[in-house]
Amino acid sequence: MEQRKLGSQGLKVSAMGLGCMGMSAFYGTADRDESLATIHRAMDLGITFLDTSDMYGPHTNELLVGEAIKGHREEIVLATKFGISRPPGEMTPIVNGRPEYVRQCCDASLQRLGVEHIDLYYQHRVDPKVPIEETIGAMAELVAAGKVRYLGLSEAAPKTIRRAHAVHPITALQTEYSLWTRDPEAEIFPTVRELGIGFVAYSPMGRGFLAGKFKSLEELDENDFRRFSPRFMGENFAKNLELVKFIHELGRKKGVTPAQLALAWVLAQGEDIVPIPGTTKRSHLEDNVGALEIELTKEDLAAIEEVFPMSAALGARYPEMMMPLLDQ
Repeated sequence: MEQRKLGSQGLKVSAMGLGCMGMSAFYGTADRDESLATIHRAMDLGITFLDTSDMYGPHTNELLVGEAIKGHREEIVLATKFGISRPPGEMTPIVNGRPEYVRQCCDASLQRLGVEHIDLYYQHRVDPKVPIEETIGAMAELVAAGKVRYLGLSEAAPKTIRRAHAVHPITALQTEYSLWTRDPEAEIFPTVRELGIGFVAYSPMGRGFLAGKFKSLEELDENDFRRFSPRFMGENFAKNLELVKFIHELGRKKGVTPAQLALAWVLAQGEDIVPIPGTTKRSHLEDNVGALEIELTKEDLAAIEEVFPMSAALGARYPEMMMPLLDQ
């Protein structure tokens, strides 16, 4: 599989990664055995880049990933995150960037994953109550101790990225990016490219919406996070579905699936971008990997641009209570 450089510190990963979140959280109940088989199939297909977090579950996703990679550690670039917790019974997440919490979380993740070091360690969300210099300073200590190889941020604002990078080189920024979430193009891309920071695109298929998987909200499990996402609700759902019809039509003309077309578009936006589509099924994984073989022509890209300009999708990308955690 094609390899891409993440940042300018020497990290190389497969051109497409695997987001493991949905195997343990937020998108309904997943089949544990199929999830493990999906991770193993990803490795067979040449995917070396696995993404998890301590808050997925919480904790259970790291345990799952750790089990899946036993005996394969040297083949994998392992990314995990810290910084968000959700107390039992509470809907609003808590963000914590205190140095002592950073160290505590890293040690716990290493134990759950069953590894001696984390390849890429992200601050999952920026804590506005703690100067970013203090958080990154603690993360840098983890690098010096050999517990972490490279540092990352997620959903951070340009000014924060610059301040963090001044303390210790930031290798990657992970932020939502897809045809219906193109916000990073305005300020984030220029910032990370100037600083030599790679970009990891999560939800590159619009949480499955762009893959044409849904016709109505009722198709989602009762405990699926997307039932509370503004883009999946009411009139927004119906109007966003109209956008997806174009993806279907163009995909049919090119002989590819909507998911492959959506991923191919992300891959075409720059060799410093690595999408990490999530899935819980081997069949969907194999379909996603097919996107790496698709070449979009100038005409294709122009046609997509006409239908999917900036802010084409209707609705905020998270529920109202979670929006303040973005772009900090």
